[in-house]
Amino acid sequence: MPAIIETRLLRKVYAAPPPGTRGRKTPTSGVRLSPPAGARTSGSIAALDALDLQVQEGEFFGLLGPNGAGKTTTIGILTTRVRATSGEAFVAGANVATQDVDVRRRIGVVPQRPNPDRGLNVLENLVFHGAYFGLSTAEAERRAMVQLEQFEIADRALAKVDELSGGQQQRLMIARALLHEPRVIFLDEPTVGLDPQARHALWEVLRRLHAEGRTIVMTTHYMQEADELCDRLAIVDHGKLLALDTPANLKARAPGATLIDLFVDGDAPAAASRCRAVEGISRVDAVPGGLRAHSARGGEPIPALIRAAEAAGCRVENINLSKPSLETLFISLTGRKLD
Repeated sequence: MPAIIETRLLRKVYAAPPPGTRGRKTPTSGVRLSPPAGARTSGSIAALDALDLQVQEGEFFGLLGPNGAGKTTTIGILTTRVRATSGEAFVAGANVATQDVDVRRRIGVVPQRPNPDRGLNVLENLVFHGAYFGLSTAEAERRAMVQLEQFEIADRALAKVDELSGGQQQRLMIARALLHEPRVIFLDEPTVGLDPQARHALWEVLRRLHAEGRTIVMTTHYMQEADELCDRLAIVDHGKLLALDTPANLKARAPGATLIDLFVDGDAPAAASRCRAVEGISRVDAVPGGLRAHSARGGEPIPALIRAAEAAGCRVENINLSKPSLETLFISLTGRKLD
């Protein structure tokens, strides 16, 4: 079965502003913001670097990574809001660069922050959105009420947007994204800023949509969210694809049974060298603030690690243990935590 979403060697480079223009507005007409692939532009930033992805129809697919990893840029390209520097991307059979209007008809987008028209009430927001896709007022109202009933906010149909809670506003954004019956739904960090109760309520909404067979692509930096919702995950950092698999298979790749962080005052590289000889430790890295060790014996090696660090002239100030997880895999791939 052909993928409903595919990217091929997708690359996006953001050019640095010209010298002397930082901090002030300049005309953009005629300015090339995205240099060609392979160009060496002083100060340029590669937000995406040869990203290859395939998403199957009906799949709940997650892009997991820290802020600045390239997740939002990927979504921006796939939803036609950002133009790639090089490479190709296809959504529901349409090329995002040359068939952008067709792509927009086939997708629904839920932004990171709710962006309804605050001058309209809830129902008017949905009807106004339907007009963009050629829906009559009557049909848009019918579909809108179906969506509002599904998301349990039908009683707020005539309320102003500012009268809704954060979770209700995000449900409104999902209802808006679904109004024209798209084939693919994109969600960019949909639960950022929500309290735990609202976040879990939104998870239930997304699970229900997935159970209906909808294709969902979501960016997140919440490990639990990615683990619990997604069929497959792509871990990305600095614009590169680091790993791609099911959450269970990715967790199985996490090195060591336990991740031990030792926060030390002193020469961490020297301490790391000594700690690598500790029995039961498969790997030790010097990281900012201390050491990171992978243990096959849980916390058992901690006393020996402390002695080894002290023998290198370091003082251990704090210790943290983490079980195998998506986060420990991410740390093993990137050398840093997912904050």
